[in-house]
Amino acid sequence: MYYGGDYNPEQWPEEVWPEDIRRMKEAGVNFVSLGIFSWAKIQPSEGEFEWGWLDRVIDLLHEGGIQVNLATATASPPPWATQKYPEMLPRDENGATYGPGSRQHYAPTSPVYRRLASELVSAIASRYAKHPAVVMWHVNNEYGCHVNYDYSDNARDAFQEWLHRKYGTIEALNAAWGTAFWSQVYTAFDQILPPRKAPTSLNPGGALDFKRFTSDALLELYVMERDIIKAAGATQPVSTNFMGAFPPLDYWRWAQEVDVITDDCYPDPNDPESFRAAAFARDLMRSLKPGTPWLLMEQSTGALNWRHTNAPKAPGQMAALSAQAVGHGADGIMFFQWRQARRGSEKFHSAMLPQAGTETRIWREVTGLGATLAKLPVMASDSQARVAVVFDWENWWALAHPDHPVQLDYAHLVQRWYAALHTQHVSIDFVQPTSDLTHYGLVIVPHLYLLTDAGARNLSSYAAQGGHLFVSAFTDVVDQDDAFRDGGFLMGLRDALGITVEEFGAHSNVSTSFGDLRGEYLAEEIHPQGADVIGTFTDGRLAGHPALTRKTHGTGTGTYLATIPDDAGMRAVSRWALQEAGLSPEIQGLSPWVEAARRGDVLTLINHGTEKQSVDVHGTDILTGATVNEIKLEPFAWRMLMLAVDPGHGVPELPGPAR
Repeated sequence: MYYGGDYNPEQWPEEVWPEDIRRMKEAGVNFVSLGIFSWAKIQPSEGEFEWGWLDRVIDLLHEGGIQVNLATATASPPPWATQKYPEMLPRDENGATYGPGSRQHYAPTSPVYRRLASELVSAIASRYAKHPAVVMWHVNNEYGCHVNYDYSDNARDAFQEWLHRKYGTIEALNAAWGTAFWSQVYTAFDQILPPRKAPTSLNPGGALDFKRFTSDALLELYVMERDIIKAAGATQPVSTNFMGAFPPLDYWRWAQEVDVITDDCYPDPNDPESFRAAAFARDLMRSLKPGTPWLLMEQSTGALNWRHTNAPKAPGQMAALSAQAVGHGADGIMFFQWRQARRGSEKFHSAMLPQAGTETRIWREVTGLGATLAKLPVMASDSQARVAVVFDWENWWALAHPDHPVQLDYAHLVQRWYAALHTQHVSIDFVQPTSDLTHYGLVIVPHLYLLTDAGARNLSSYAAQGGHLFVSAFTDVVDQDDAFRDGGFLMGLRDALGITVEEFGAHSNVSTSFGDLRGEYLAEEIHPQGADVIGTFTDGRLAGHPALTRKTHGTGTGTYLATIPDDAGMRAVSRWALQEAGLSPEIQGLSPWVEAARRGDVLTLINHGTEKQSVDVHGTDILTGATVNEIKLEPFAWRMLMLAVDPGHGVPELPGPAR
């Protein structure tokens, strides 16, 4: 189990470094990320490199038994670079230039930036590829975090080239974007600009392609650096840190290029339900690369510095959220950062070694967590989930465009569906519309407005082959170009669901006959064509019309919900869907404040609430080896158990002992 954090020794006098190593060993740290923002220190001017300080730090860490995740330092160009090459700076949609003095001030498509970054990475990789302390490479940092989209002339030129490669001819682009509307027809690719500030709505096909291009352009940067590292003879895994469900980057595509998934996650202690958002991120990271452990690369020990109100974590909460990550498949628990800074924008951001020193609760919790993690056995990384939720970045991008019947926050809605399942203590995977779905008992498809033909075929086939497909409103509306298909809406899934959609019916609030389910946003007018009506709308314009339908499709079922429920409605309808699919919780009778996270043969139980909880469970504590029949969990306490066979508690038989 990796344990540590970002280490920034260049911010401190060299005489502090040996103390850092001693304290790291005291805390159980065995892994640090090094050099993430060190470009100016490594390369004080073009063509000049200073390695002495970095050599000494890496050697000190190695002597102390601490492994290094070595960064390429390309995340923040130094002042000499932007002074000499101002054309590398990015621009916003209004044409204003983002200046230096912060971080991430580069245009991803700038040839100058790419050349300078390549030279830096080549020098670092050739020097340290074989160093025994270096066990992993950290490329750049949080791609796109502060400059989500660049609208510079560099981006213009690269976007035009990207479009030319994709479409081949300008006629094909015009057809895909529907440029006959509003006299937008192009006669050459060099007429196309990034979607800069305009009088009113921009072409939705063009806006969607620009988001695809941006994700690809940043991924090109990552691949460029990764390939330089590999060419230097490095055999260590290479990665970059993700940021949960981050809008600008299609992490499904990125996951194919990184050797190991790493994630930065900062749930808000002000929100008592934020542990569910954290669980969402953990399951997403695990799902991006199934069967492969991931690393929690950044979290905080306590308070942050960048929210409007930065609450500290409660006693035990840091360890509870760390255990949550492990329970959801992480093989490393890291923090930003090792030593709290004295200067700079993040000096109020908590750290493993706080400004107040070692006589602090944070330090006691940091050392306690390190000791606990060191005792954990190697565990399988899969969840064995039987429930999957479809999450698709391109759909997210398309739904974010204006001019729809109602504005929907896709990520927020998917997180609400996830939370409804999470409160019912089932294990959940995330999937793409085209993923292999054969081992899932229930697949939930929330608001998949943009659905490709391949995705529709795969989802329909899943239901036909015995799966339970649950589809919610505003799904299968447009194709991959954000265009309607011939024949109307819901064309790809029509046979599987047995309904047609006539109108979307924007609505603020509507009741149904299905228990206490109340709908928001939409009350769609649907017409069964082979589907059975399970529930109807009971008020509003569509009173008496179908709200929830189900059709037998092949050996499975296709269910459709023609509205978006409130939170209670999501819990109710998802509970019904689980029952229809014959799926049970990981363990019965848990409080909603107790999380049950399944990892291979191990179940992690965490009390995220403020009251003591009792859990009736049979198993073996993997830390102590003790047999338990009941556990008491104080607030933010957690236990990891190898479960005994006990069908009465809803736990399936689990093979083998802890590995």
